Amino acid sequence: MKYLGIDYGEKRVGVAVSDDSGSLAFAKTVLPNDKYLLENVWRICAEEKIDEIIMGESFNFSGEPNFIMKDILNFKKEIERHGLKVYLEPEFLTSAEAERIQGKNAKIDASAAALILKSYLDKKSKI
Repeated sequence: MKYLGIDYGEKRVGVAVSDDSGSLAFAKTVLPNDKYLLENVWRICAEEKIDEIIMGESFNFSGEPNFIMKDILNFKKEIERHGLKVYLEPEFLTSAEAERIQGKNAKIDASAAALILKSYLDKKSKI
């Protein structure tokens, strides 16, 4: 099974993919959050033969949904309406962690998506 990881942001959306066995996560690309976002995600899903999508679930320090969570849930519904299963994976400071690991660069959001996806894959492998 192959997975797509998404770090949804107001301006940019990080994308990561798993290997074919669903055990490793790799940063893929950063997409602009614009009117072509869903189309671009579908294109990547088709190219990579994605079975399921994992999106970061965003909460603040108090454990309450961040302002972006409403948009995340709306985008999740749009994807599911087109036939793919989407799971939410709690994410907290993944962009900061990605920056700590690799430094600040253009692929930081894709690296954050890889961290979200890897977290999900690690949990799934323990089941």
